[in-house]
Amino acid sequence: MDTPSSRACGIHAGRLNLAEVARNFGDAHPPLTRAQALIEAERCYYCFDAPCQTACPTGIDVPTFIQRIAQDNLRGAARTILEANPLGGMCARVCPTEVLCEQACVRNTHEDKPVEIGALQRYATDAHMAAPGAPLFTRAASTGRRIAVVGAGPAGLACAHGLARRGHAVVLFDARPKLGGLNEYGLAAYKTAGDFAQREVAWLLSIGGIEVRNGQMLGRDFTLDTLVADHDAVFLGLGLAGVNALGIAEPQLPGLRDAVDFIAELRQAADKSTVPVGRRVAVIGGGMTAVDAAVQSRLLGAEEVSIVYRRGPEAMSASVVEQRWAQTNGVTLRHWAAPKAVVSEGGVLRGMRFAATALAPDGRLVETGEQFTLEADMVLKAIGQCYMPEPAGVSIELKGGRVATDADGRTSHSRVWAGGDCRFGGRDLTVEAVEHGKRAAVSIDLELGATAAATAIETEAQHG
Repeated sequence: MDTPSSRACGIHAGRLNLAEVARNFGDAHPPLTRAQALIEAERCYYCFDAPCQTACPTGIDVPTFIQRIAQDNLRGAARTILEANPLGGMCARVCPTEVLCEQACVRNTHEDKPVEIGALQRYATDAHMAAPGAPLFTRAASTGRRIAVVGAGPAGLACAHGLARRGHAVVLFDARPKLGGLNEYGLAAYKTAGDFAQREVAWLLSIGGIEVRNGQMLGRDFTLDTLVADHDAVFLGLGLAGVNALGIAEPQLPGLRDAVDFIAELRQAADKSTVPVGRRVAVIGGGMTAVDAAVQSRLLGAEEVSIVYRRGPEAMSASVVEQRWAQTNGVTLRHWAAPKAVVSEGGVLRGMRFAATALAPDGRLVETGEQFTLEADMVLKAIGQCYMPEPAGVSIELKGGRVATDADGRTSHSRVWAGGDCRFGGRDLTVEAVEHGKRAAVSIDLELGATAAATAIETEAQHG
């Protein structure tokens, strides 16, 4: 937010004009043309037992959808994708395909250049979203069962869609004004240009049977106790609402803020040129959020932007492609440095002091004794988020600070499932969150079917 205090410390809106910002925040990777898509599709070997399909967390039948593109059957291609991944359009934009399906492509062996699976997936799903025609999927007959889904991010949306397809009534709760979770609020604007996140949500809801309740937060507006009492099952797709602390004193200063809030502000801004940014920006962290925040700072007109990470480049959770993207956009990557102190003067942020780090012989990360100061009038914290459990009520087991589940998302409570970033053991990927929601929907459906059958048997016995 642009305020007098923020402007006093070098944080300004309008560093670039409207036309420059519009150009900078256009689609980072323009979609394939029909000719490009057909040529790329012909490069696929259509492998039997394809390694690319195995590498996809949602198990999309990649050879089949690509073959259908080659046949100019885009509706068939979209159906193959969306059957396995109902958020296949967004995943085509944001998945790290370079370390998933495309890394497994056998073309790498022969040409060192995989088939552009992500771009082809986007080509097919974009075509369907632009002109959906008759519904690809329809609801089964009503089961009379009612399930609460908390959180309308990728996991919650996938779960809600899967349950609705099976005939269950779904009540979808979300704390934000818009559905979509990180797809709407947490991704770089240049990755999802336009309103695609909301168009995909609208397509998901078109299945029917999903009641949406926005502005509803677990622990504030309702409890897990009430959800369990009022519904046949509950799915938690809460994401990670908390932000990890730096581990040092964090004074309340203009310019010292969470990277996720900065990204959300940009995503929701009607005019991105009005979003203030510093002249010198330091981003602390090594993941995709750090890259998204840093690159967008540069695109807003920041002159110097650095990502500072405590370990080496190979340990960063941002992929090599993302790291190169940051450097291509003028971001400096500084490794082996941990935040030591916020530097300020008269209530104005001046920079950050860092301690140089290294690996000890036993593998521990230690400080070397050297320190340096990085001048900055804006510091964005991107060191990860954490799960915020409900303060009271129904208790579910946690592990490593997140919700413990089995492979199908079932928690320690027999009627509660969970998935997405709040679930322990995941990789915090959009596509993995979709798979969590998808598998949980199947598990819930099986459980409710078994419960219904058991109830029918018991009732028959009582009247027998």
